[in-house]
Amino acid sequence: MNTGTYQISLSYGQILNLVRQLPGREKAKLSKELAKEAIDKRLSRLLNSFQTDEISEEEINTEVEKVRAEI
Repeated sequence: MNTGTYQISLSYGQILNLVRQLPGREKAKLSKELAKEAIDKRLSRLLNSFQTDEISEEEINTEVEKVRAEI
């Protein structure tokens, strides 16, 4: 069996038509994969929004230790 990789250009309508031809079980699998991809992208965007070069891990640890000492 040849397992080569092929690329073809399809419009959204063509893809939708193909998806509609899938059996229900395959549509469910496709739906889960698309949802997983969307969640991964959103999580990556969220994590990137919290990244900063303004404060170092050492500074954070120093502040944490100060608060622990006060408590």
